[in-house]
Amino acid sequence: MGPASVFGRAPRVLMYHSISPSHGPDPHALRVAPDRLDQQLAHLRRRGLQGVSVAEWLVAVDRGRARRLVALTFDDGYRDFVDHAMPVLDHHGMTSSVYVVTGKLGGRSDWDQEPSLPLVTADDVRAIAAAGHEVGSHSGTHVRLAGATAAERTAEIADSRRALAEVLGRDVPGFCFPYGSFDEAAVQAVVDAGYDYACVTDDHTRPRRHAIPRFFVGQKDTGLRLEVKFLRHRLRARSRAAAS
Repeated sequence: MGPASVFGRAPRVLMYHSISPSHGPDPHALRVAPDRLDQQLAHLRRRGLQGVSVAEWLVAVDRGRARRLVALTFDDGYRDFVDHAMPVLDHHGMTSSVYVVTGKLGGRSDWDQEPSLPLVTADDVRAIAAAGHEVGSHSGTHVRLAGATAAERTAEIADSRRALAEVLGRDVPGFCFPYGSFDEAAVQAVVDAGYDYACVTDDHTRPRRHAIPRFFVGQKDTGLRLEVKFLRHRLRARSRAAAS
């Protein structure tokens, strides 16, 4: 089955990072305030869309029932997901996928430009899963995987899956490439490690199960801006389809 038939012409997969009311430095514009997240999810509901995890979305895609679904993803596993994102998601009756850096649980996002942020603990990971959200791997140490050696791919992809499975006590179907950095060897390593799917950060990418494109959602994305992003996403998908 080809990518167009599996994912449709424009998979709706939204990418978030930090959810926090902080007004501190945010050099990469990764932070969304809880009240803005609330507005964005309310906009999705007004459109008749339901936010779900990527794992749930893929089940619906496979059954041809994903038309009114949007997959919500949160990268890096910041601790503020527990404090600020989960209550908003629960209020709207939505689930999501959270991708954690398995070798940094309980630490800080030392790969970020300062200020680094606290990350979820192993107990947080279990609580997130118990609340109905999917927890996937975002590698072991948050490194770029394009051009990685075979040993690096094993450590960051396969070993991180095993580590997270031990924390959760269950299988881990999802992987998310740090920085959206991947090549064909990295994609194959994800497949070989037993992941059911993987996400990237680029919505220009041809949709396939182990390189699912997403589009970034930030603090400035009001309902109107979200609609523009949805439209741009569809237009890019049409361009990909026409070129294939």
